[in-house]
Amino acid sequence: MDYKNAGVDIEAGYKSVELMKKHVQETMRPEVLGGIGGFSGAFSMSAFKNMEKPTLVSGTDGVGTKLKLAFILDKHDTVGIDCVAMCVNDIACAGGEPLFFLDYIACGKNVPEKIATIVSGVADGCKQSEAALIGGETAEMPGFYPEDEYDLAGFAVGVVDEKDLITGKDLKAGDVLIGMASSGVHSNGFSLVRKVFEMTRENLETYHDELGKTLGEALIEPTRIYVKALKEIKKAGVKIKACSHITGGGFYENVPRMLPDGVRAVIRKDSHEVPPIFRMLAKKGDIAEEIMYNTYNMGIGMIVAVDPAEVETAMAAMREAGETPYVIGFAEAGEKGVTLC
Repeated sequence: MDYKNAGVDIEAGYKSVELMKKHVQETMRPEVLGGIGGFSGAFSMSAFKNMEKPTLVSGTDGVGTKLKLAFILDKHDTVGIDCVAMCVNDIACAGGEPLFFLDYIACGKNVPEKIATIVSGVADGCKQSEAALIGGETAEMPGFYPEDEYDLAGFAVGVVDEKDLITGKDLKAGDVLIGMASSGVHSNGFSLVRKVFEMTRENLETYHDELGKTLGEALIEPTRIYVKALKEIKKAGVKIKACSHITGGGFYENVPRMLPDGVRAVIRKDSHEVPPIFRMLAKKGDIAEEIMYNTYNMGIGMIVAVDPAEVETAMAAMREAGETPYVIGFAEAGEKGVTLC
């Protein structure tokens, strides 16, 4: 008896590392020290030594049950983007610049080509956010996961000068809320999605005119990464007073997180385009509108609050970064919370 007979293939692990190296290498930043495959990742602090009070910000998250779609469709090259997005968007939301990322893949059977494909998506997400992929772990866990399934999670670290932290403390009545379009469902609420839609390859590969693509393509579309847009806004000289990443919990849970006491957000539901996948989901599942807005992003992946005088400059910066912005509402005096109208 040996480890391979127990279900863990060490040689497959070595091959996975070799196959993913080219993807990892493409994410490197000058601050990364050492090579790929060490026991830890080293990152020089020299890049931010001129900050007055350099402050580390971090985020960790996974892809969740969206992975079930990847298994059914046998498509593994984009879920890594989702994993990175969920972490780096949170960091950017605090005003931070993502520096590096580490991933964790747990699987029932290590198929090197599949693992390398997953990591290629992680590397794509890192390139989009200009974060270095400095390490990770692939754990082969036979008997714990089915052979053709895996879990994917990650951890990111960023930096911001303390004076540039986005805390929401300066948000006041009259400030304008700008939303950036999402790419669809992103990576939240898939347990409900999987209850509404039949999770078979045939159903997911069915083309729908209202979607302009197959159901599977609409659902597996990777989460947008808003790091570049938030950097462009800052570069344009605009002060972001508050910021909210619209993830699990939708508008009702996430928008209040950007508000100080005594300030309420008012958001107009007709201010932006709601992607057709949400209308299909609500209709097929007979889901009440309030539940939809309390579960999904409904077409807005990130919200920033700025002074009215800086709205046009901020929106121009977002467009320069490739995003589609909408003025979706405003802040008013009142009980902390959000009104959707």
